Amino acid sequence: MQATEYGSRPVFAPGAAAAFPAPEPAAQEPREAETPEAAGADEGLPYAPFLDGFQQIVADAATTGRRLTRDELESRRALGARAAEAGHGWRGLVRAHLVVGREGRPRAADPDSVLAVVEQAMDAFADGYERAQRLVIRKEEAARREFIDDLLHGRGDSGALAARSERFGFRLSRAHAVAVAEGPEKYDETDPVPRQVASELFARFENRRILFTTKDGRMVCVAPSDQDDVLTHFAKHAYAAVGDRAQAAIGRPRPGTLGIGHSYEEALNALDVAQRMGFDEPLLRAADMLVFPVLARDRQALVDLVHNVLGPLEGARGGAVPWLETLGAYFDTGCVAAAAARRLSLSVRALTYRLDRVHALTGADPTDPAQRYMIHTAVIGARLLDWPARPLRPV
Repeated sequence: MQATEYGSRPVFAPGAAAAFPAPEPAAQEPREAETPEAAGADEGLPYAPFLDGFQQIVADAATTGRRLTRDELESRRALGARAAEAGHGWRGLVRAHLVVGREGRPRAADPDSVLAVVEQAMDAFADGYERAQRLVIRKEEAARREFIDDLLHGRGDSGALAARSERFGFRLSRAHAVAVAEGPEKYDETDPVPRQVASELFARFENRRILFTTKDGRMVCVAPSDQDDVLTHFAKHAYAAVGDRAQAAIGRPRPGTLGIGHSYEEALNALDVAQRMGFDEPLLRAADMLVFPVLARDRQALVDLVHNVLGPLEGARGGAVPWLETLGAYFDTGCVAAAAARRLSLSVRALTYRLDRVHALTGADPTDPAQRYMIHTAVIGARLLDWPARPLRPV
């Protein structure tokens, strides 16, 4: 059947009379018009309730050539909304309407008049269908986001979460891992970057049981623990979508409903540690950064270590910052003076002088293997505590 554009929906042009065959010769016994129920049965789906009154509208309006009344249009919209809420597909509904329109048309009616009636009725039906479908989608999206939020924060009864997970094709009986990606801006799911990342992710892993959302301005992906390729693909495209300003972290795989929340927190903590420590790797793994939570677990002990080992640097010329940068570069390059000097754009002699000054100020020698671990740990602690930007409060 020829279709033309009507608003945002395809409708049927009145000029396409060939879609309805000419009446049979009078010598033949006319076929009995198919009822809406029969049309629905032919399609193999329960469309009959949504065709209620359509045959009568076609028979009456096509004979007189009148336009559909407001009540008739509203009845079509209401049935379209019911069909959408029931989850019926648009193609089958259109076909069922065409069957009724073809089989139930008055034999004496002009084909163009029949098509005009079908066009008006289907346009109203589609309007109700689309409105209800948008509402259904919004409700489904709200339910999905609430479910993911409960998973990430470990809220709700485990049994209830498991039952809700089936609705979204997710199985909580397996272990899962969570990846979190952040960029220079905060995102929600309507922004171009998350939409692009989600499109790439589900195009590649269409049949995988994964979840994607945005949370607190970051992109979040949840996948079964044995599908690390999903999480690395997510991180790769998050980085590609934002450029070198993006960073992603993957939490350790954990079982059960509470495990997803723990993996999510690990990924967030990994991003926070990376920011404090100055790590610029595009992909971080919480399993590779376990030493940092250990150090931060006893905060007061860490504060005492930083205060006692590095505190004297605050009294040096320029404050503690340049000396911490020197120590950080020295330890980050494996205690190779030449490499550290290049990183700081200094001569080796200037770097050596700074290290000697640290020794003189603190009493600890960073070049001495026996004292190196203590100083290195104190430097890491200073980064974790954001010192000296945040003052220490030792007991």
